[in-house]
Amino acid sequence: MRYRTIFLSDIHLGTRGCQAELLLSFLSRHDAETIYLIGDIFDGWKLRRGWHWPAFHNDVVQALLDKARLGTRIIFIPGNHDEVMRGYLGTHFGGIEVVRDASFEAADGKRYLVTHGDQYDVIVLNAKWLAILGDRAYGFLIWLNPRINQVRRLWGGQYWSLSKWTKQQVKQAVNLISRYEEVLADDARRGGYDGVICGHIHHANISTIGEITYVNTGDWVESCTAIVEEESGTLRLIDWEAAMTRRKHARRAARKRARKRKATTET
Repeated sequence: MRYRTIFLSDIHLGTRGCQAELLLSFLSRHDAETIYLIGDIFDGWKLRRGWHWPAFHNDVVQALLDKARLGTRIIFIPGNHDEVMRGYLGTHFGGIEVVRDASFEAADGKRYLVTHGDQYDVIVLNAKWLAILGDRAYGFLIWLNPRINQVRRLWGGQYWSLSKWTKQQVKQAVNLISRYEEVLADDARRGGYDGVICGHIHHANISTIGEITYVNTGDWVESCTAIVEEESGTLRLIDWEAAMTRRKHARRAARKRARKRKATTET
């Protein structure tokens, strides 16, 4: 599939939770004139505590560089986990532009503020130690999640995200997400934008807040989502993990039907 624009964020290369293999399959099947990388593409917080960089993580970087080499414009807006790149604003790395934030105009004429979003997070701004503590707790949930899913698969259960479920159950987390969305929408409104496209909170969403379109790309740790702009200017959310699961089930069902037909023919 080819789109006018693709928006990705919160890949967290350098962490064990990063779904790099799924992202590679997404990148191999989707292309665009422009790709926005909206922060936390790699995780400097985790890498400072211990190096983890398997081959698939390197392959993701190479896939993006290959797209840039073939003519795709790639714009990188650093987040809080890869904030070290904020020291290189205005520079290019292998054809990838590094900027603080961006103003994006869709094909339908609507203008969007594009930002990672951590500057709107009161915890990151005022209590970074608490943000780091929360990040470690989140990391533990990501570590625990595959072990739970191994047990679920024994009974035929589908993939289930413990961290996502936890955020949905904790009322304070739900309130923080809602407040975060409202603050970004307010800032976009004050800036004269029609909408805002962000990441940071790992909560994929396209919604309308007042007259502002709020768009969050999600992440590539638990939800594996991206935002794409079609030629008409319509923004659409792609849940790649769900799409791949549907394909897997369809292939399994097709093999089952083929075995049934074969057995019927033989009898």
